[in-house]
Amino acid sequence: MTLTRGVAVSVAVAALGVIAWTDVGSAGAPDARLKAISTRIGATGASLVIEATEPVPYVATRPDPLTVFLDFRNVATEGLVNSVKTDVRSPVARVSLEPADSLGVPLSRLRIVLTDPVGYRVRSDRNRVVIDFERPLPKPTMDPLREAAGAHRDAPPVDPIAALGLGSTSSGTQPSARNVAADAAAPTTASAGPPSVPATGAPTEASTSETSTPVGAASKARGVTPAQLLALTAQRAQTAAQPAQTLAGQGVQTQPSSRNGRTYSGNPVSLDFQQADLRAVLRVFSEISGLNMVIDPAVQGTVDVALRDVPWDQALDIILRANKLGYIVDGTVVRIAPLTVLADEEGQRRKLADEQALAGELRVLTRTLSYAKADELQGLLTKSSLSQRGTVQVDPRTNTLIVTDLQERLNTVSDLLVTLDRAQPQVEIEARIVQTNKNYARQLGVQWGFNGRVDPSLGNTTNLAFPNSGSLNGRVGPTQGPGSQPTAVNLGVGQATSAVGLALGSVNGAFNLDVALTALESTGNGRILSTPRVTTLNNVEAEVTQGVQIPLQTIANNTVTVTFKDAALTLKVTPQITAADTVIMKVMLENATPDFSRAAGPAAIPPINTQRALTTLLVNDGQTTVIGGIFQANQQNATDRTPGLGQIPILSWLFKRDRIDDASTELLIFITPRIVKG
Repeated sequence: MTLTRGVAVSVAVAALGVIAWTDVGSAGAPDARLKAISTRIGATGASLVIEATEPVPYVATRPDPLTVFLDFRNVATEGLVNSVKTDVRSPVARVSLEPADSLGVPLSRLRIVLTDPVGYRVRSDRNRVVIDFERPLPKPTMDPLREAAGAHRDAPPVDPIAALGLGSTSSGTQPSARNVAADAAAPTTASAGPPSVPATGAPTEASTSETSTPVGAASKARGVTPAQLLALTAQRAQTAAQPAQTLAGQGVQTQPSSRNGRTYSGNPVSLDFQQADLRAVLRVFSEISGLNMVIDPAVQGTVDVALRDVPWDQALDIILRANKLGYIVDGTVVRIAPLTVLADEEGQRRKLADEQALAGELRVLTRTLSYAKADELQGLLTKSSLSQRGTVQVDPRTNTLIVTDLQERLNTVSDLLVTLDRAQPQVEIEARIVQTNKNYARQLGVQWGFNGRVDPSLGNTTNLAFPNSGSLNGRVGPTQGPGSQPTAVNLGVGQATSAVGLALGSVNGAFNLDVALTALESTGNGRILSTPRVTTLNNVEAEVTQGVQIPLQTIANNTVTVTFKDAALTLKVTPQITAADTVIMKVMLENATPDFSRAAGPAAIPPINTQRALTTLLVNDGQTTVIGGIFQANQQNATDRTPGLGQIPILSWLFKRDRIDDASTELLIFITPRIVKG
């Protein structure tokens, strides 16, 4: 054996009805030879065994359900022993050897005639090619060939460009680019239904070559390097595996395989490449698909692929992505090149297109705006829509934009202005500030007063020379003068609304005793409602204020300065209308009121009570929501008593004063947006 003989890559495409051979290397005299053909009966069915001197490439086709062709290229058949015999357990009727050719290349063809349209599977087992047949199926009740031929005639033609998932263009000036390597699809498996049988008898099914020979063993047996070992066969379509009725009534039904949104619908193929030339493999796909394919000179290298039952377009996609290749479609021609080359070409094409566009004639567009401000849109147009030669000028008197640029850019500017210059909806915002206060106060007090005198003029005396007279008084404050109070226990209620007094004493005034009970109870409820309201455009801030200004006087360097402090109710809001008819609002609400009852200083400057809320919220149209609130409660219980006497059981209330204060205030802020329709 020689080491220079090339190995042919065989391809069979059932759907296209063609058989294409592609050589890798140079073909010399046949070294391989077929030795014998025999049948083997097993538990699962019958098998046809073709023995050769070494592993051989082949292609299997099925022109009709009862015939199988097995073609060998560069394989000698001298001395072939045919020991096939008819057996009721085997569907093989006879095997004959006949000459054939493919595109002018001579072939050695084995014609296998079957007794029943059974399914089969072709596999390679070292130096043998084995065809395993399934058990025969029941006889059909109708003519499968006639109906299958009719289905084939009615089937629409297959577009190889569409099968690959490419978009073709009508001219070569603007090819559509697709980055195959960008798809991250993993290998998937697609099964095919039984193909229809054409009336012309063209091949409609391809076999699957499953080479199980190790690379080292094949190299040793044939005396070739692993780079010369290539096998490419098409997936058989399982025609005879289907019932005869299905074969007669249906055409080819391929279930497309999809991954990451990409759908693959090519015929299933099995690929086994070891160190194969990448350009030769891509030419094989051109024969499989029928595509007009141009391979860029920068495509170089080898490829190792082992795929089983994969759609051919997915197999091509995987090989391109694995080698960082992409393709573009120009009419009916597919050009394959490295991704970097395609990216550079696309960049150059865009650069050239931009340069050609910039070299065009400048035109002027004037647009008077009705709703938008021209000066506000000037910067937006300059950044987003104009070319390097474009300019924008504003006429503030008429609110007009004057745009100078290429016609293509002016069309974009015109569409953008139509979108931006439109009436904005209005929003009416109503706020309500509710203040409520409740207070309750109760006081209960007592006052005791007494005085006693010992004086000879009153008829009582101490019977002593000293002291001969004296007096005892209960007083609060100085012992004499207007500030003194003739009370021993002064726990009365100031500004009492009720009082009861009791006085006891002698006729001559030697001893007097008086008591006074005072009480006060007050209850108050108050409610203050403030309702500011304002209407504004979408995304435009609005403010409404109502109140007073309090003068503040300051003196510095003998100079009197008066400033004013606002004490007002203020609503400031910026609404934004969403597509769902909801309103996003940024709200600032402040309620400042002067309290003149607590004015201080010589100028009687009152303090300012302030309630303020600042928030951003989302509210439905016409819905009222609470944006804030404050609740305050003040409870006080106080007791004043006379030491000692105020702790006497039962009688302690006669010597103490009780005070109860309960006050509460509540502040709630509501807001309601309403979109003004029409």
